[in-house]
Amino acid sequence: MTAAELKSGERAKIIQVYEGMISQKLLEMGCIPGTEIALEFTSPAGDPIALNIDGYILGLRLDEAKQIEITLIDN
Repeated sequence: MTAAELKSGERAKIIQVYEGMISQKLLEMGCIPGTEIALEFTSPAGDPIALNIDGYILGLRLDEAKQIEITLIDN
């Protein structure tokens, strides 16, 4: 599952960031394996989305969020 598939109210932990053109950028912005994330907002058109990553809000396009592999956390 990727961060692009998160639904409102779901919490997850980052497993890994897939290698690619933006992987280093995502890591520098706090997308570190083991970090908790949650979906905060979705734009009316569905792209971009805003993720709460360890207490701060990060806006990402869906194609960027697809680079972040996650696992859901039980509420």
